[in-house]
Amino acid sequence: MSLLGAPLAWALLALLGLAVAKEENQRETCCGPIVPRREWNALPSRCTKKLSLPVNYVVVSHTAGSHCDTPALCRQQAQNVQHYHARTLDWCDVAYNFLIGEDGLVYEGRGWELMGDHASLWNNKAIGITFMGNFMERSPAPRALRAARSLLACGVALNALTPDYELKGHRDVQQTLSPGDRLYDIIQEWPHYRL
Repeated sequence: MSLLGAPLAWALLALLGLAVAKEENQRETCCGPIVPRREWNALPSRCTKKLSLPVNYVVVSHTAGSHCDTPALCRQQAQNVQHYHARTLDWCDVAYNFLIGEDGLVYEGRGWELMGDHASLWNNKAIGITFMGNFMERSPAPRALRAARSLLACGVALNALTPDYELKGHRDVQQTLSPGDRLYDIIQEWPHYRL
């Protein structure tokens, strides 16, 4: 290789490296804001079972408890749900991989990698997403629905969900009224929903 060829080759490799780094950075930032556990003061997790990613299923539920529509209220509600699961039921952590607030934010539960405890026989093959509140008679705020759909797109971009994943309502996989009649009506219209 000539003296002129070596710097040209290094320049091309550097440009190629920048393109790969840019693609990885775009993948990391494609997700809307996800509130990390430390920011909602989550208790330390005792969970160890990992999911085999990417998974093929997402199960959508509701907490059937109080709703929240500000970051302060949603942080408190995420803490309440975790306290009930981890302290009262003695589970290793909050049951869900992610919690959606009506403040339009996603709260990290067990995250993409750890197996949830949200839908019995589906826990080892599904990401569990719950909407904080009771959606039997009312729909979640539009910004909460947007946050959930953004999270699902993020899961595909991060290779945590298969591109052809199937979305299920909690009542599709377990005997329950969750995710509530109104939210269930909505998710049945989403493109990945399968009965």
